[in-house]
Amino acid sequence: MTAPPGPRPDPVDALMDAWHTELPDVLRPTTELSKRIAQLARALDQATRGVLPELGLTVAEFDILVALRRAGEPYRMKPNELARALLLSSGGISNVVNHLADRGLVRREPSPDDGRSTMIRLTPDGVRTAERAVRANADAHEAVFAEASPTSVDAATRALREVDIRHSPARPIRTGRNPSRT
Repeated sequence: MTAPPGPRPDPVDALMDAWHTELPDVLRPTTELSKRIAQLARALDQATRGVLPELGLTVAEFDILVALRRAGEPYRMKPNELARALLLSSGGISNVVNHLADRGLVRREPSPDDGRSTMIRLTPDGVRTAERAVRANADAHEAVFAEASPTSVDAATRALREVDIRHSPARPIRTGRNPSRT
């Protein structure tokens, strides 16, 4: 009886083999994992970028629409909250929001808490577009994992969560309030 075939060799295997031959002391227990995570991140990014043109969206527009939709009703955030959530500059947010507003997907409105500031809010068409985009992105990501078993995906998820928990110190979530005043 023959052993079941293992995974097919891939570019990461070739890279690891080359380093084993050329400079084996640079390899660490995390080297292959790091390369595989980077390869997976590229595949997921390509999958996302592949569906956005069908929706007429750029990556930045997608990110803003999804962040607003994820915020829950009434689907609005302050520009600085968006910038922090998406790790973008306020100028970059402003340019993208202007484009989305021109397309009728978002609108600026006064903040209910502070008349000096504005909120960015999804329009009904923006909500529909965000939901279509999230679904298309989820489908594209699912396709990346199509050959992996649900058990493997679950195991990888658990393993990566463990790595994250062990190496990312817990940080308090910022609420924008001064904790000494609450």
